Amino acid sequence: MAERDFRTLLPEAVRDGEGMRQALTHRSAGGRNNERLEFLGDAVLGLVVADALYERLPDSPEGDLTRLRAALVNRESLAALARETGLEGTLNLGQGERKSGGQRRDSILADAVEALIGLTYREAGFDAARDFTLALYAERLENLPAAETLKDPKTRLQEKLQGRNAELPVYEVLEVSGPDHQRHFTVAVHLPTQGWGQHGRGSSRRRAEQAAAEAALHRLQQTQEQ
Repeated sequence: MAERDFRTLLPEAVRDGEGMRQALTHRSAGGRNNERLEFLGDAVLGLVVADALYERLPDSPEGDLTRLRAALVNRESLAALARETGLEGTLNLGQGERKSGGQRRDSILADAVEALIGLTYREAGFDAARDFTLALYAERLENLPAAETLKDPKTRLQEKLQGRNAELPVYEVLEVSGPDHQRHFTVAVHLPTQGWGQHGRGSSRRRAEQAAAEAALHRLQQTQEQ
């Protein structure tokens, strides 16, 4: 059961009607869908979250604000908000998309949240769209993580090695397997100064590199504690 209902967070004037149906309709269903509203909502979302961070963190540098905003508005965060507010079961999908589990797919859920923000902006104005967005994000904005923890593993590994005056890591793709639509990558990261390396796997080269960097960071931490 959802923790909240997204409808109760919307302005009353937006809760029913053709606009709401469009915001909840994926392109697979045909006819008017939420792609244009999602495009608009993405822009509003970015501005509202950026402004909220700017106000809440007056001493934070631009880099920290950028990392925090990216963590709040990424696909995974938006999809989590969709699930928390009961959006998952309200989407209008084409038969094939629904059979393949599209109502649970992060990208589809995230797009629907942005479409609702775009719809609110169009039908009720910017202030209403801001209020809806801030209501969605209230708990997350009250419990912001330390920006340092949001750096990706490759960045953290490079900074750690630079802090030790060590040579920078070198990444190497060891294996690519699977069909075109379901690739699997195995990547090694070599740490020349340390004389060892670690492996990582993922559905893309980038994810595999991040996994390898995370493994290297863990090993560095272990050697530091010994």
